[in-house]
Amino acid sequence: MKGTHLGEFEELVLLTVAVLFDNAYGVAIQKEIKERSGRKVSISTVHSTLHRLQQKGFVDSRYDGATPKRGGRRKLLFTMTMAGEKALNSNRNLRNDLWKDIPDIAFKLK
Repeated sequence: MKGTHLGEFEELVLLTVAVLFDNAYGVAIQKEIKERSGRKVSISTVHSTLHRLQQKGFVDSRYDGATPKRGGRRKLLFTMTMAGEKALNSNRNLRNDLWKDIPDIAFKLK
């Protein structure tokens, strides 16, 4: 497995793969990210991020059946692996611990 650090956009894509579960493919991931975050991302950015996540062992992929609607092309579907789930949980725990330890006064504006 190559590296275990999960970057901010990688985390967003991995969370989106988990949300979409059995319908996580490039365009669907791109659309979901835009709808939820307002971020416009190119399909090539999504694909390169998915490739990195796959190299790290955080996602697996498989081809779906071809459909006439897609001109006979198959979708490349992604699913989160156990390593991906572990990375997400680790990131969430780190963030929660940091949020918990922020003193109340840190957010008070004067």
